[in-house]
Amino acid sequence: MFFMAHSFLIFDFGGNEDAAQQARHRIDGWKQGFRLDKKLQVKFERKEPEGKLVDAPTAPAKAAKSGAKGKAKPAAKSKTGDEPSSKPDSATDGSGRIRLIVRLDFSDHEKLSHQRWIERIPMEEPFKTANPQIIRAGEPEFKATSELFDALD
Repeated sequence: MFFMAHSFLIFDFGGNEDAAQQARHRIDGWKQGFRLDKKLQVKFERKEPEGKLVDAPTAPAKAAKSGAKGKAKPAAKSKTGDEPSSKPDSATDGSGRIRLIVRLDFSDHEKLSHQRWIERIPMEEPFKTANPQIIRAGEPEFKATSELFDALD
């Protein structure tokens, strides 16, 4: 039986959607370039200002009902407004919190690669300012983080 050395890296981008997407693109590039498809997985956790999870599978109906009103108004503004690119940026900055959760999933014999990625990712540009947090197996938050990661789409 092989033990998988799971670790989670959590990056809190606040409401900065652009930085979160840059980080996702950066990780996608690493996955392709280094052939890390199953070893490096990414999911987003988005929270509304009221504290409701948007991507959580336990509340999709509530998020869809409240999100329908919020989505209709910005769509109407973007049709009538001359500056659609500046309005979504300001809307995303105040619309909630975006966290990027990265799961490193290396087998036991790949400990060195696992450690190098744990050190490398938080030092790269889009991740530096996102309050990096590393959660390793055996830490108190590990089980809750693992369950959250599995629950996200």
